[in-house]
Amino acid sequence: MGGHLSRRYLWDAEAEPDPLHMPSFPAQLGMPARQPRVMVASASQLSDARVPLEQRDFCGHHLVRLLRCQRDNFPVPWGCHALRHAWDSCQHEE
Repeated sequence: MGGHLSRRYLWDAEAEPDPLHMPSFPAQLGMPARQPRVMVASASQLSDARVPLEQRDFCGHHLVRLLRCQRDNFPVPWGCHALRHAWDSCQHEE
């Protein structure tokens, strides 16, 4: 802890930026134009599917399909593998 401070002030000042004179550049420099995210599933669909509040995010539509599949194929847990993978991938991307 504090290793960056000792490098900055003791020997290699060019390796790290000066905290008192930070560079200024546009915030979106090098970033492609991003599209705003929209919710696919509505709040009423999520509440009807009994999705927990902490899981009501942009991947909620995947979770609704997964929970419906798990309910319909109850004794067979491996029947919803593709939907589980889609929900996990969405969570990882978010």
